[in-house]
Amino acid sequence: MARTLAFDRTEAVRRARSVFWSRGYESASVPELEAATGLSRSSIYNSFGSKRGLFDAAVDSYLEEVVRPRLADLAGTAVSAHALDEYLAATQEIFQKPESLPAANGCLLINSANAPIARDEHVSEAISAYRAELHAAFSRGLRAAAPGLDEQRHELLAEAVTGLVVAAFALVRISPVEAARLIESARQLAQTRA
Repeated sequence: MARTLAFDRTEAVRRARSVFWSRGYESASVPELEAATGLSRSSIYNSFGSKRGLFDAAVDSYLEEVVRPRLADLAGTAVSAHALDEYLAATQEIFQKPESLPAANGCLLINSANAPIARDEHVSEAISAYRAELHAAFSRGLRAAAPGLDEQRHELLAEAVTGLVVAAFALVRISPVEAARLIESARQLAQTRA
């Protein structure tokens, strides 16, 4: 008789996400994932298909539980004029707390963009979609803060803020101070009206 799976899938994915986030896909070993999730190798493969399937679930979890809640104030139709600055200020504050996951580990997707796993088409698409989601959120924030900004200037600022945030997340693990400075530059650019 087959054994039924008796584990909390969401919690297992969160625990695996922590391993992937801190170690990266390639460096995260199956024994580490077993220890973190409390699942055996066979349970991981039966439930997720492969280590890669578990990584995909971890990326989805990261987007839904970490990224999108932070972008929520920039995602709706009625965006506050202060929403972008509040997002950037909160990011800057998080970077200054070495014990925070973003300061200690950066961004799961930005880290993955610089790893061999990024050559995988599905992962590459997820990273591109994430960057586009950031850009769209920041664009809405800029539009709310400066509704009279001409379209060319608006797009230039949205691209610059997105680039600075992505660069800050790429840099934060090795230099939180520099990452916080990049976020400060993004804040100053976002406040530019001319």
